Amino acid sequence: FFHFYAGICSALKLTVPSHTIHGIEGQPLHLTVDYSFNATASEIQIIWLFEKSQSNPKYLLSSVNQRVVPDLEYQHKFTLIPPNASLRINPLHISDEGNYIVKVNVRGNGTIAASQKIQVAVDVPVTKPTVHTEPASGVVEYVGNITLKCTVDRGTRVAYQWMKNGKRLHAGPNYTFS
Repeated sequence: FFHFYAGICSALKLTVPSHTIHGIEGQPLHLTVDYSFNATASEIQIIWLFEKSQSNPKYLLSSVNQRVVPDLEYQHKFTLIPPNASLRINPLHISDEGNYIVKVNVRGNGTIAASQKIQVAVDVPVTKPTVHTEPASGVVEYVGNITLKCTVDRGTRVAYQWMKNGKRLHAGPNYTFS
């Protein structure tokens, strides 16, 4: 009996494109999930949960035979995209970063189940940089130092690179970076 059950268990295949997906703040994000099984099904249930680190998973929505039951709090943000188990998040917010768990239950001659976890990272586009000069008047040639400060207001994973005449600047006797 156990071997027969194990055979049934492996009959449900749940696939996700990647276990970490990057989305852009303010844009929609599509979590593509496909499932397949080699059994006859009377009911197919899909459940989506969301968990942040150190907090309990939150129920987002579920469906039975494509009839969706959303959490009323999130119904305008999360959408199930049939016929597969894909989830659409629109719009994506920085607070949507975390783990999304999808579980599929197939009931036929017994119940088979599978689940997958997708980690979502939210990227904030980098704003146009501003450069401040100290002293503001600039520097008289060959006398004193000038400090250029480059800042951005918003953005995740910001990297700075100084260029002169299209070529990358490196630290040396004339340039120091901090």
